[in-house]
Amino acid sequence: MVNGDGAHEHTEEAETKQDGTAEADGGEESNEQEVIVIQDTGFTVKIQAPGTEPFDLQVSPQEMVQEIHQVLMDREDTCHRTCFSLQLDGNVLDNFAELKSIEGLQEGSLLKVVEEPYTVREARIHVRHIRDLLKSLDPSDAYNGVDCNSLSFLSIFTDGDLGDSGKRKKKGNELEQIDCTPPEHILPGSKERPLVPLQPQNKDWKPMQCLKVLTMSGWNPPPGNRKMHGDLMYLYIVTVEERHVSVTASTRGFYLNQSTTYTFNPKPANPSFLSHSLVELLSQISPAFKKNFHCPAKEKRHPFERIATPFQVYSWTAPQVDHAMDCVRAEDAYTSRLGYEEHIPGQTRDWNEELQTTRELPRKNLPERLLRERAIFKVHSDFAAAATRGAMAVIDGNVMAINPGEETRMQMFIWNNIFFSLGFDVRDHYRELGGDAAAHAAPTNDLNGVRAYGAVDVEGLYTLGTVVVDYRGYRVTAQSIIPGILEREQEQSVIYGSIDFGKTVVSHSKYLELLEKTSRPLKVQRHNVLNEKNDSVELCSSVECKGIIGNDGRHYILDLLRTFPPDLNFLPVDGEELPLESQRQGFPRQHRHRLACLRQELIEAFVEHRYLLFMKMAALQLMQQKANKDTKTDTPSPLEGKELEESIPGLAQAKELAETLVAEDGSDPKSREVVLNACKAVGSISNTSFDIRFNPDIFSPGVRFPDDSADDVQKQKQLLKDAAAFLVSCQIPSLVKDCLDHSALPMDGATLTEALHQRGINVRYLGTVLEFVDKTPAKAQLEHFYRIGISELITRCAKHIFKTYLQGVELSALSAAVSHFLNCFLSSFPDAVAHLPPDELVSRRKSRKRRNRVPGSGDNTAWASLTPSELWKNIASEAQSYYHFTIQCVDQVVEKYNLQKTTLLREISVKTGIQILIKEYNFDSRHKPAFTEEDILNIFPVVKHVNPKASDAFHFFQSGQAKVQQGFLKEGCELINEALNLFNNVYGPMHVEICACLRLLARLNYIMGDHPEALSNQQKAVLMSERVLGIEHPNTIQEYMHLALYCFANGQLSTALKLLYRARYLMLLVCGEDHPEMALLDSNIGLVLHGVMEYDLSLRFLENALTINTKYHGPRSLKVALSHHLVARVYESKAEFRSALQHEKEGYTIYKNQMGEAHEKTKESSEYLKYLTQQAVALQRTMNEIYKNGSNASIMPLKFTAPSMASVLEQLNIINVLYYKYMEIIEISTKCL
Repeated sequence: MVNGDGAHEHTEEAETKQDGTAEADGGEESNEQEVIVIQDTGFTVKIQAPGTEPFDLQVSPQEMVQEIHQVLMDREDTCHRTCFSLQLDGNVLDNFAELKSIEGLQEGSLLKVVEEPYTVREARIHVRHIRDLLKSLDPSDAYNGVDCNSLSFLSIFTDGDLGDSGKRKKKGNELEQIDCTPPEHILPGSKERPLVPLQPQNKDWKPMQCLKVLTMSGWNPPPGNRKMHGDLMYLYIVTVEERHVSVTASTRGFYLNQSTTYTFNPKPANPSFLSHSLVELLSQISPAFKKNFHCPAKEKRHPFERIATPFQVYSWTAPQVDHAMDCVRAEDAYTSRLGYEEHIPGQTRDWNEELQTTRELPRKNLPERLLRERAIFKVHSDFAAAATRGAMAVIDGNVMAINPGEETRMQMFIWNNIFFSLGFDVRDHYRELGGDAAAHAAPTNDLNGVRAYGAVDVEGLYTLGTVVVDYRGYRVTAQSIIPGILEREQEQSVIYGSIDFGKTVVSHSKYLELLEKTSRPLKVQRHNVLNEKNDSVELCSSVECKGIIGNDGRHYILDLLRTFPPDLNFLPVDGEELPLESQRQGFPRQHRHRLACLRQELIEAFVEHRYLLFMKMAALQLMQQKANKDTKTDTPSPLEGKELEESIPGLAQAKELAETLVAEDGSDPKSREVVLNACKAVGSISNTSFDIRFNPDIFSPGVRFPDDSADDVQKQKQLLKDAAAFLVSCQIPSLVKDCLDHSALPMDGATLTEALHQRGINVRYLGTVLEFVDKTPAKAQLEHFYRIGISELITRCAKHIFKTYLQGVELSALSAAVSHFLNCFLSSFPDAVAHLPPDELVSRRKSRKRRNRVPGSGDNTAWASLTPSELWKNIASEAQSYYHFTIQCVDQVVEKYNLQKTTLLREISVKTGIQILIKEYNFDSRHKPAFTEEDILNIFPVVKHVNPKASDAFHFFQSGQAKVQQGFLKEGCELINEALNLFNNVYGPMHVEICACLRLLARLNYIMGDHPEALSNQQKAVLMSERVLGIEHPNTIQEYMHLALYCFANGQLSTALKLLYRARYLMLLVCGEDHPEMALLDSNIGLVLHGVMEYDLSLRFLENALTINTKYHGPRSLKVALSHHLVARVYESKAEFRSALQHEKEGYTIYKNQMGEAHEKTKESSEYLKYLTQQAVALQRTMNEIYKNGSNASIMPLKFTAPSMASVLEQLNIINVLYYKYMEIIEISTKCL
């Protein structure tokens, strides 16, 4: 629903938003208008459905009638209706009309729900809907990774919805009833890493026992004479009471007929129980159905547990699920189309037309842009789902090739209007660039290009829908089809670019005009190349980027694999020297292929770095000029230069300086000279202003440049060398620095990769990064990072080997082959032998060749001869050749680098799409292998696609963050609420960015003292993170920790503990105990336990936190001082004053040395020391008294204080805010976006 919290004051929102989109909007007034349009006030209508009381529904004028339909299908009393119309005063409302366009519809209008006659399409939709209701609580779709279902376990730890539980529990003294002892494996120091608790079973969950079977009858479709009686289709149903019935779906509804399994008698039974809805019919014939069927809306579950995610999330573990009969699933599997799509006019969707039409929607004001972005996002997520399904069908052999005569690896496919090709080097296209390795890298490079051009979003320039799917060892590229391209030869169609890597090149003025608009944002330089006739041809992209005008008259660009310039560190070129920074690290290095590109993030960072350099040079020269002009004011000028350097931390100030420079002295020849010198020094392509762009064709084999651009080419070569050196000398050290000061905290392979990518470092540099860490003096404080890096490097090498390994396996042996590979990788069983029928094993043990085999040919059991030692040898050589990294003592890698086998199993499964049975695996047995083929449940695709963004929402989000940083919390909160509205508008309710938004909102609610609201928003954030990122993703772990804090603040102590224990379990599984985040988690757990007077348990966690903090922050850090203080408090509560004093003294010393005597922290600590000393003395006196006078001593009562909840909460706030200072909460949220 669009309307937010009424129309607040939107003036500052309009202003802050302007910086982002003013160009598009022409000024402030329009902006203000727009936001108010969105806030258009809602109104209430009454809805009357057959057999129910009328109820009120709040609606907004922008909604479509269809959205009311959706609400009714989700409501408890109307959820079983699908085939109805809404009528106002007897007139049927059009489903696709907006409410504001309907005459006579106003506050208080009565809308009637009127049952409509069925058609075959409506009957199918109805049956599917009833099936979905019956299955709504069944997790099997989430395990099988279908229909955008995914898992969520939060409700098991919160016993349903948190909102209610606050009211339910009696306030006051609930301390006694809490059982605080966690399971053994969660305690500090435990070495067990069980897998089963990852998916806790909900004790109350029982599948709805409503029906045994609901399926299509074998008598379908109805014969002609029955069609003329209105029969649409027949269903076969077995009720829980074992009653077998045959049901006719007719235009009037559903009724029992007289057919049996073997005789067809379509006449109505007596009684026929004719009902408009299948639920009404079943309730009449089956008491158990009537008793057990209830709408999912009635469940105490949060709607976020059921809503579909925009892209499919797969789970790498699953329990053994019973396979039940399911008509809709069976029917879906055998139709080429997806779900409802068979009912779309024209049958299959024309993906290309949909993708391009949504781009052409108007975008002049906010409502238009929202509609456009919503349409683009929806089509993209549908396209990704269809492409994934098609790619799997192609690899599973269920789609016929369009060139069936060619060998398997050269085949291409079309399914559902999507074109599929395999990632092999067909017809030696990539021979000079690295053959199959290049053909495997090209699709992801191309996808990055599509993403970049899509983000620039130039009107009139079109890219193809592109999805890259890795499945069963094959890489499949799925693309939408340019109209008319299949009827023509490629030579005729390409009017811009080159189809043979630059031997023949053509250009086109319209393309140059369109690409010119992308050249500045993408930093691509316009340049000339020579064609085969030695004529100079002008391009504004790399040569392989092809321009084709489709039959629809649109200008398409494709093959964007070289949108970004080459990475010279991995591209040795004869006669070219790299800068010393690169050479020292051993670059250039030979790579598998010649398509290694720099990332867009690196280009951005490099240009920003150069910009600051440019400003500093210009400023310095101006200073010198000033100094020369008047020697009197000589003294301030060097100072000013220094000040300038300090005062230009970011781009914004530097821009201002540049503008004053140009504005003031534009006419002044001296200042022109200054700019010219600075431009030359930083390699700008213009002499009058700062402008850095790259020529992506430099160093492309086969591309030749005209003689007159020799200088340019030289400049460009230098720029590329500088960029490559910048990556090694600036970006890698800055990543390591960020890890040292904990502003980057990767926890697993995915978050490590993300940290690299954010700084523009490609994963192929992982070996270099690890070597850099190894040489860092503070290596001990980077142990967690090093360990995650090593396990990422090893699992990636294993993934490369697994890819070729799988290509030689036929479908029937898939689970045996996967389990054999995992045994070789992880099991300690020395001679892992694959399970094959014995005679095959004997005759084929000889063949050990597995390399370079064509899929589907040759020896299909060679995989069985892989041994653990051979696999690890291969992993080591892969690490050497791909990452240039030497793995020490390959036999004891796990022990040497202190890795966890469970973590390795998770990483390899997630990377390759393996799903395994959730049970405890014994990796260390030397007598039997850890995995059997029964443990491999599924293999999923790994999908890469474009993520369209909600630009306006993002601007609001950023403005909100800026306000929060300036300390205007309330305004920030309003802006972020607004952003949340807009995100919902574009993405629907489930999305990673909405998750970040909710987390920040909850954080602000909490800081501003609205604890219940914080709890409600954070609960949504946790659910969403589980659903969209995965149940054990590092972000989810963070969300659990925040939620625990807010639960504690709301007095829900036992829930807070359960959530913290869950977070600790997940963290142990994902990265083990030795990680700086664990210190924060353990401090939280220790504090809550202290609050519920579990002192011994509390100490175990707090002392562990102290150890980890000391290791990662150094013994003199303030975090360590705080840890000492927390431990001291628990010892005080136990009346062990000597230990308490010892810890508090340590803390005091740190405060004194770091902050000085006068600082309040030092004073507080000193006061507390005095207090502890008094207590200790008093205790000693009492003890002496007892010794002296025996039992009749007069004992002064000692003050043993249990800590108050308020003081515990205060400490919790300190540690959590110390970790996430104001600014850092912002950074964390931004990282997700």
